[in-house]
Amino acid sequence: MITGKSKTENSIKYKKLTSQQIIISIDRLTRFKPTEEKYLRVFRDIILSNLIEPKFKKSDLENMEYSQIRDYAVEIFNGSLDEETADYSINEKLKEYENATFVNNDSVQVLLDNKLNYAASLKYIGGDTDVKNLIWLKNLGKSDIKKLREKEKFLFPLEKVVIAEGITEEILLPVFAQICGYDFDSNGVKVIAAGGKNQVVKLYYKLCEELKLPIFILLDKDAESNGYSINTKLRKQDEVYLLESGEFEDLLPEKLIIKTVNSEFKNFVSIGPADLDTGMSTVKTLEELFKDKCLHEFKKAEFAQKVKQQIKSVNDTSSELVNIIDEIKNLKTLNIL
Repeated sequence: MITGKSKTENSIKYKKLTSQQIIISIDRLTRFKPTEEKYLRVFRDIILSNLIEPKFKKSDLENMEYSQIRDYAVEIFNGSLDEETADYSINEKLKEYENATFVNNDSVQVLLDNKLNYAASLKYIGGDTDVKNLIWLKNLGKSDIKKLREKEKFLFPLEKVVIAEGITEEILLPVFAQICGYDFDSNGVKVIAAGGKNQVVKLYYKLCEELKLPIFILLDKDAESNGYSINTKLRKQDEVYLLESGEFEDLLPEKLIIKTVNSEFKNFVSIGPADLDTGMSTVKTLEELFKDKCLHEFKKAEFAQKVKQQIKSVNDTSSELVNIIDEIKNLKTLNIL
């Protein structure tokens, strides 16, 4: 237990954050989430979990000044570290990035104007971490972070957001983009699966109010009315793309689908073009094929992961897929860091 004085001049007692809590805190603070939402969540969690005296309930924190919340959390966080430094350059870069990425009011600036000792916390991040925002955080002190992102492919700082309907797009778009010579992780492109065309509209309405980055919205062919709803609020830096070919799975080349099925079930079944010539959508065709061939239940996400393993060259793409990647690539970016 640690006893000390916070910047609020109150005597406080707290238990140190564990190494895991430190990692979780800096991870959540650097994710792609609205600034106010993630900072308040992390700061309040630190206080509720580790502050002994004074003791606050969740309702107390909801009515507390942001500056107090910040100071209590910073005191506990920094007091949990094994060393101290006076270098807060990472804090300034994070503040610059958050303000370039999200629409933040004066209250949020209070949260961003903190003295969290990021420099000392970096040693808790393992050298073998694959968490992209943490890799970015570890490299923020280096010069030309965008060139380093291009080389190391750690995604951050983000520059564009792609909203798609489903998990298939989230899994496969980055792979097709890489094959086409435009790596999403190297160029700061984040793909989000909204979970359906109606959810795409809701998510866009939310993000267009709080996000400064350009947004590319990808919709299935049957979502024309949803595209119209988005167009009524579309910002000049954003773009809506309506598929010409039904849903995203319909863009997958026939040869790629055949290669995937035959590779996955080579000991049980082999299919050819005739098996896919049903006049139905690709998803419906595969659902019926899996049922007729006594394979396991067809699941989009699972199949997309199998397709991902079979994408080897531009021959595994289609003309519309190439066009979609070009549209995302050409979406004008803002000046981020």
